[in-house]
Amino acid sequence: MKRISQYKKLFSVEDSINLKDLKKTYRNLVKEWHPDKFQDGDAGQEEAELKSVEIIDGYHFLVSIAPETKAANLEEYTGTITNSTILDFQHKGLLLEITFQDGATYEYFGVPKGVFIKFLNSDKQMRFARRSIFNSYIYRKSKKELQEA
Repeated sequence: MKRISQYKKLFSVEDSINLKDLKKTYRNLVKEWHPDKFQDGDAGQEEAELKSVEIIDGYHFLVSIAPETKAANLEEYTGTITNSTILDFQHKGLLLEITFQDGATYEYFGVPKGVFIKFLNSDKQMRFARRSIFNSYIYRKSKKELQEA
């Protein structure tokens, strides 16, 4: 959740993410922080390089959790959580990453340790996840799955 709020703050996003406004803000930030605008050897160039990487990562992250992106991918997501089983999972902080039998990997943000422990100890993990995790937390398709494919 810290990551989401950090990126929303960077892009001045208040509540829901509007892709059109996000793209406009992204372009303005990239223009402002492009490393080529700074002279060679200038300390500002290194800062600009770091800031531009943060801007690019933040943009791709916010696009992946935007309501429009979720709506576009809803059929695939629904098929995965309905027809596939859980192959592997890991919980780190408030991030739960679940890999499904069909090869898709999704990240769920804000999953507290208590919910993860209940999921871990559940006799029927898929049933528990359908009821308590899949549609209760902000999620996105993980880049790991895209890179491996």
